[in-house]
Amino acid sequence: MQRHLLKPIMLCAFLASSTLLSGCGEAEATSSTEQKNDVIAIPVEVATLQQGAISSNYATTAVLEAKEEAFVVARASGIIHEIMVEEGDYVEKGQVLAKLETERYRLNLLKAQANLVGIEKELSKIKDVYQKKLVSDDTYDKLVAQYASAKASLELAQLDLEETTILAPISGFIAERNAKVGNLTESFQRERMFHIVQQKQLYGIVHLPEKELSRVHKGQHASLNLTALSDQIVNASVERISPVIDAKTGTFKVTLSVPNQSNTLKAGMFAQVKLNYDTRDNAILLPRQALLDIDDQLNVFVVKDGIATKTPISIGYQEEGIIEVTQGLTGNEQVVITGHHNLKDKASVEIVNG
Repeated sequence: MQRHLLKPIMLCAFLASSTLLSGCGEAEATSSTEQKNDVIAIPVEVATLQQGAISSNYATTAVLEAKEEAFVVARASGIIHEIMVEEGDYVEKGQVLAKLETERYRLNLLKAQANLVGIEKELSKIKDVYQKKLVSDDTYDKLVAQYASAKASLELAQLDLEETTILAPISGFIAERNAKVGNLTESFQRERMFHIVQQKQLYGIVHLPEKELSRVHKGQHASLNLTALSDQIVNASVERISPVIDAKTGTFKVTLSVPNQSNTLKAGMFAQVKLNYDTRDNAILLPRQALLDIDDQLNVFVVKDGIATKTPISIGYQEEGIIEVTQGLTGNEQVVITGHHNLKDKASVEIVNG
């Protein structure tokens, strides 16, 4: 009787156990499927490619120089009597800058004039006697020579008097005034009285490596960034190219012509120079931060339908954080610019910069 009851009980227990195990298996399978479908998207920022112009430039620096400048010194000796200009004044060629005391030179001129008049009278008298052969050739020749000497002395005295007035040799701005009223100045002394600069046309002098010689030509465009003028950009062009290489530095000299009709620029200003080699229009432009160097290959991550695909590219010119793409992209893609350093190919991403 007990054996007949035990078998049904054991069968019921077995069926109950099987039901529980089957229920647990279905729960584990459902949980695993949900984990596979719940993929975390990586947040990234993207940028859309653009098309535009990009240039190949050589970057260097230059200090602006005046195309014309003059260091004015006195040709006559004397005390400075009057100064007519100050630093910053604009003067025309031939304008009076200063005057020296003239009394000594005026008296020398009168003396030379009187001496010449006396010799002229004596020469006039002796001519009649000489024509009658009453005076020797030697005496007459000496008097003629004295007349020529007196005439030259008069002209020198006139020149000395004129040179007591200091004139501007060129038009331009007074950059420096060293002369002071009452000071003694010597003729052709080394200390200059005035420094005049003409700034309507400036020069930018740059020294380029010899390997760049074949890429530079007269008339080539350049741009100057001037820190002193809040990074203002000024256009310039190559005016002269030195035909020799400096053996000590391995560089050659290039002179840039910098127009300055408004006199905004000043000689001595520091400029960052970009010498333009070539410009390509309608190029595919890529932000530099999107570029990744992986296994000696340049790549970007292109985002489409929430998937980031690693795409190899080739590049051309580079300018101010922008790179030209020559192969690999069509120009309509969105590329990852932030968050791409740890991305894997075909990773799910979420664009977070709108």
